[in-house]
Amino acid sequence: MNQQQLKLVKQLLPGFIPLFAFILIDELWGTQAGLVAALVIGVAELLWVWVKEKRFERFVLFDTLLLLALGGVSLVLHNEIFFKLKPGLVQLILCAILAFSAYSQVNIVGMMSQRYMKGMKMDDGQAQQMRQSLKLMFWVFLAHTALVFYATFFMSDAAWAFISGGLFYILFGVVFLITFRKQKRQHKALELEEQLPVVDETGKVLGRAPRSVCHNGSRLLHPVVHLHVFNAKGAMYLQKRPMNKLVQPGKWDTSVGGHIAFGEDLETSLKREAWEEIGLQQFSAKLLKTYVWESEIERELVYVFTTTDYQGIRLHSDEVQEGKFWTPRQIASSIGQGLLTPNFEYEYQLLFGQ
Repeated sequence: MNQQQLKLVKQLLPGFIPLFAFILIDELWGTQAGLVAALVIGVAELLWVWVKEKRFERFVLFDTLLLLALGGVSLVLHNEIFFKLKPGLVQLILCAILAFSAYSQVNIVGMMSQRYMKGMKMDDGQAQQMRQSLKLMFWVFLAHTALVFYATFFMSDAAWAFISGGLFYILFGVVFLITFRKQKRQHKALELEEQLPVVDETGKVLGRAPRSVCHNGSRLLHPVVHLHVFNAKGAMYLQKRPMNKLVQPGKWDTSVGGHIAFGEDLETSLKREAWEEIGLQQFSAKLLKTYVWESEIERELVYVFTTTDYQGIRLHSDEVQEGKFWTPRQIASSIGQGLLTPNFEYEYQLLFGQ
C-alpha cells in the first residue's frame, strides 16, 4: 500500500469512531446512552473537520446517521439485531467501492485520493500498483464482511464487537504489512536493475528510472540510438531479432538500436551498441534526425544516425539472429507484410519517404 492509499484510509477510519464509542458505552450504561454518545462524537468530528480543514466530512455523517437509524430501530423494536447489522452494511459499501475501483475502468478510490490530496498525480505504473493493492483489500474485507454478518446472527455480543471493530484494524494492518513487504522487495530489485535516463523532448535529463519501469506503460520518455548502415550500392543492413525477444521477436529491424544508459553520452552509447549488436567498431556516423516514438509499452526519444562504414560488420552475440543488406525495393515491398518491426517501418518512411 503506497502513501496515497494509506493517507486515504486514515481519512476514512475516523468514521468508525462513533461505532466504537457506542460499543463501549453500551456495555457500561446501555443502548440509549451509547446512541447519545455516538451522536455527540459524530457531530464533534464533523465540526472539528470543518474548523480545521474547511470541508464537510460526509463519511462521518453517513456512518453516524446509519448508526442512529439502526440503533433507533433496535430501541423501538427491542431487538438489537438491527444495530448489529450496521458494521456489515458499511463494509458492504466499502467492498463495492473497492471492487469497482480494482476491477473496472473507473478507479473511485483513486479519484477520492485526488480529491483529498490536491495535486496528487499517478502515472500508469503507479495506478496499476494501486489496483493490485485494492484487489487484495477487496478480498480481505469481503471475507471480513461475511464474518461480521455471521457474528451478527450466530455469535455472542463480545465476539461480534471484536469482529466488527478490532478485527477490522488487525486485518488492515495485515494487508498493509503484506503490501509494504512486497513493495520493498520490488524496490530492492529495481535498485539492482539497469538505470535509464528520463528526458524531455529536447533530450534534457530529468532523472532516471529502472529499465522495466520505462517499459511497463509508464510513458517515461527515455533516449535510444539507432544506426542505419548502408553499403556502396545504397542497400541497408537490417538485423533479425531473436525469437526470445519480448518485443517484436523474429522481425527485421534497424541495423543497430539500443538504449542510452544513465550517465552515458550519445557517442559512447552508439559505439557500444554497434559493437554489441553487429560487431562494428571503426566507423564514422552522422546524426540525421531525432523524433519521439510511442508504443503500448514505452515512449522513446530516438537519435537516428547513418554510416557507410559497413566493412567491419561481424555478428558475434546472441542479440542478433542474423543480418543482411536489403535494397530499397525489397524494403518498400516488405512494409506492411509483418516482416519488419513497426518502429523500423515508421522510421524508414519518415527518413527516406518510401
